[in-house]
Amino acid sequence: MLSIFSGQAKKQKLGIDISSTSVKALELSRSGNQIKVENYAVEPLPHNAVIEKNIADVEGVAEAVERSIDRLSSSTKNAAVAVSGSSVITKSIEMDASLSDEEMESQIKVEADQYIPYPLDEVSIDFEVQGMSENIPGKVEVLLAACRTETVDLRVDALELAGLTAKVVDVEAYAMERAFSLIDDQFQASEESTVAIIDIGSTMTSLNVLNNGKTIYTREQLFGGRQLTEEIQRRYGLSIEEAGLAKKQGGLPEDYETEVLWPFKEAVVQQVSRSLQFFFSSSQYSGVDCNILVGGTAVIPGLDKLIQDKLNTPTVVANPFVNMSISSKVDAKRLSADAPSFMIACGLALRSFD
Repeated sequence: MLSIFSGQAKKQKLGIDISSTSVKALELSRSGNQIKVENYAVEPLPHNAVIEKNIADVEGVAEAVERSIDRLSSSTKNAAVAVSGSSVITKSIEMDASLSDEEMESQIKVEADQYIPYPLDEVSIDFEVQGMSENIPGKVEVLLAACRTETVDLRVDALELAGLTAKVVDVEAYAMERAFSLIDDQFQASEESTVAIIDIGSTMTSLNVLNNGKTIYTREQLFGGRQLTEEIQRRYGLSIEEAGLAKKQGGLPEDYETEVLWPFKEAVVQQVSRSLQFFFSSSQYSGVDCNILVGGTAVIPGLDKLIQDKLNTPTVVANPFVNMSISSKVDAKRLSADAPSFMIACGLALRSFD
């Protein structure tokens, strides 16, 4: 079984976000209602260790995870990790309200071929009762999630090689949803607002749409900040490492802003607009109340304003740590700069308090 929804004992867990280019590790603690950032780390991954969010080099990922937890200097050995939304099948089904969780699990296994297009011995499954059915008396709505066991095991194995135990295997969209609860006061919106969370990573851009704080739509596409890095490399004759460093630290020629950065920002707007149009065309929604930018590319100066102006929708850059206290071990300025790329890690670390 997956452990997306399963109840876990309240025990400290590190949030480990394995993206295409890096491992992000985060440790949170809580005292009363106050959450504290104990420490965090970002470690680069070897080239092509993760391809389109699929682990191709378990040892390389494990070494990066191990380096990240060494930097945390944490005694915590339990962790929460996530698989990408595109690797998970979700299905809402109706079942008898009188069934226990064990009975539901047994029935789902018997009837799994109705819902899952893979042999049952190749998938990991989890489910959660959402509430009483609005359509059929005596029934409950059950959200079923299934993922290829191989995809889950690769993440579990990488953590184990690094000395961690994967207590939770979540889905990135649900981790993002959980972290959203930390930032919903950063913009003016009602409880029933429809919000687009746009995660612009290195190679993938993910759109998660939430209504009333719950995920109603997800979509991933191949596009990310690496395209800007590669254009810098091509135009200025740099190595990919030099280009990535220059993108972050500056020092590029004067024409960079107009000839390279501006066209990329316009390409981001086009990708965001296209993703939202897919959502509108497949739902009853014709607009969203707010765009929230997350991921490393979100921090490009002026990108939020450009998207806001072009799409005529309020747009903000996420900071899930804004209402948290911060340990003296943490560089607060650096944490603020890294914050938009830590939404998934934050949502995973929050599993410590479930």
